[in-house]
Amino acid sequence: MPEHADEQPSAGKDALTAGCLLLLVLVADVAAGFLVVLLLAVRGLGRMDACAGQTAPCAPPTDWAPLLCFGALALAVGVTGVLLLRLGHRFTGAVQLVLCVVLAGHALGMWS
Repeated sequence: MPEHADEQPSAGKDALTAGCLLLLVLVADVAAGFLVVLLLAVRGLGRMDACAGQTAPCAPPTDWAPLLCFGALALAVGVTGVLLLRLGHRFTGAVQLVLCVVLAGHALGMWS
C-alpha cells in the first residue's frame, strides 16, 4: 500500500495553491496601503487647522506619521517578499522586495 507522503502534488493543485497565495498577498498589501492612505489623510485634515487662530504665520510641529506609516508598510511588504521567497516563488518575492526598497526610500525621503 503506497504512502500518501510519497505522492507528488499535481500541477493543477500547485498552480491553485500559488494563485491563492498570490491573491492573499495582493489583498494584504492593498489593505495595508489603504490603511496608510487613510491614516495620512486623516492626519492631514487634523493638521490643516493647527495655525488657524494665530495672526503670525507659524510652522507646524514635525509630523512623524508619514515616516512611520511608510516604514511600517515597507516592513510588511518586505516580510511578505521574504515569505514568498522562502516558499519558492522567486519572481513574486523579488518584486515584493523591490517594492519594499522603493517604499523604504520614500519613507526616508519623508524624514526631511
